[in-house]
Amino acid sequence: MSRVGKQPIPIPSGVTVQISTDAVEVKGPKGTLRQALPPGVTIEMADGHLEARPVRDERALRKFHGLARSLVANAVTGVTDGFKKELDIVGIGYRAEVAGQQLTLVLGYSHPVVFPIPDGIGIAVANQTHLVVSGVDRQAVGQVAANIRSLRKPDPYKQKGIRYTGEVLKKKVGKTGA
Repeated sequence: MSRVGKQPIPIPSGVTVQISTDAVEVKGPKGTLRQALPPGVTIEMADGHLEARPVRDERALRKFHGLARSLVANAVTGVTDGFKKELDIVGIGYRAEVAGQQLTLVLGYSHPVVFPIPDGIGIAVANQTHLVVSGVDRQAVGQVAANIRSLRKPDPYKQKGIRYTGEVLKKKVGKTGA
């Protein structure tokens, strides 16, 4: 059995869980998430917490056992606390602003880049160069942050671009004029 899959998932107060054969629906103060379960794994309620159990003891189901537990645990955490990713924009003249459901980025291209904000995701801009992507779905928050980062990846030579807060870049030395 999976070490991750064996761990119980505590259910905080204010969170309700509905378990069906192929999915788990979690409702909390920040919203509702429906998480599909991988084949061969069931989720059971026991003593105020959830447990992931494989249908049968097979080697092929071990990976799904841990995966199912992690996905449901992320759903419970998302509806109670939420998730966030922080991005920094580095470069002269680079900036961002949010207007309605659109993020407008000036990244040194000939025109501003307009990024539509998906439903369920919130983007806050602090001092024009710091973005905070937040939401209840961990996968969606990470994907939106990665999509924004891909608009201008950090340059290893000039250190310009969009990077995650705390991301350390290894600076490359450019060509010498000798």
